[in-house]
Amino acid sequence: MSRFFTFAALLGGLLLATVAVAGPTYTDPEKTDKDFAIQGEYAGKIKDDSGNEVEVGVQVIALGGGKFKAVGYPGGLPGDGWNKQEKVEAEGELKDGAVTFEKDGGKGVIKDGVLKIVAAEQELGKLSKVNRSSPTLGAKPPEGAVVLFDGKSAAAFEGGKVSDDGLLLEGSTSKQKFGSYKLHIEFRTPYQPEDRGQGRGNSGVYMQGRYEVQMLDSFGLEGKMNECGGLYTVKDCDINMCFPPLAWQTYDIDYTAAKYDESGKAISPPKITVEHNGVVIHKDVALPTDRNTTAAPVKPGPEPGPVYLQNHGNPVRYKNIWVVEKK
Repeated sequence: MSRFFTFAALLGGLLLATVAVAGPTYTDPEKTDKDFAIQGEYAGKIKDDSGNEVEVGVQVIALGGGKFKAVGYPGGLPGDGWNKQEKVEAEGELKDGAVTFEKDGGKGVIKDGVLKIVAAEQELGKLSKVNRSSPTLGAKPPEGAVVLFDGKSAAAFEGGKVSDDGLLLEGSTSKQKFGSYKLHIEFRTPYQPEDRGQGRGNSGVYMQGRYEVQMLDSFGLEGKMNECGGLYTVKDCDINMCFPPLAWQTYDIDYTAAKYDESGKAISPPKITVEHNGVVIHKDVALPTDRNTTAAPVKPGPEPGPVYLQNHGNPVRYKNIWVVEKK
């Protein structure tokens, strides 16, 4: 057995529960709990059985009360080397200033922003904590774009409200309606370590008010259709590119509206391509014309529709929203 998979055995554990549990909610990265600094992404190299150094990525999820789940990725983090096949998981706990994952003689210890991997009493390597940023974060709207939110005013949205720190709140519907377009939006999920599943940072952006690209704190999860980036009730993500909670994330979405004949019959379905944090997670996916996605405010049809940001009871925040209409 390779040394990585000795560590894999160490990381074998339980999946996150899907039942929501009411717990604390944090919206300010400067005002969180002691577990917040430990959760996140770790990357680096460890030695295999032949003494060769191999890339490894680990995502560490805070579960509340000093408990954590770790997900290990051979080759590197999702979107940065992982082979999209092998993945290993385990749970650990914070004691005496360190989080330890231990099993069958293997051990992983997180302390001071470093994850040390040990097997058979030998140190295999150290992984450093990394803070990735989307390559499209802060992208400026091109000439001719429709700017829906620039941090100054929510006037472009029905029911739009701005927080004290200049961010758009959930539950907003654009006054302008669109056909086919490209959308850029930046969002941040809250930190809710004790909550699970759909209760953890839930919102979504709806194309034409009809088709939802889910927003959720799905950091380290599977990338299912009801998780972050999923086409809700339609399709799982090709890869889960969700960053940790309270990190700014981006969607860059290319949406082509359905076409209808004169009788009102759909002759071509709407299609969507989604980039999450700069990585394509859906490519030219056909959406249904006989139904919308769950909780969509607009039924399928030939009419233009709004950009709708769902209020699911969690304080998800948005900034830098703009649309480029397609002819």
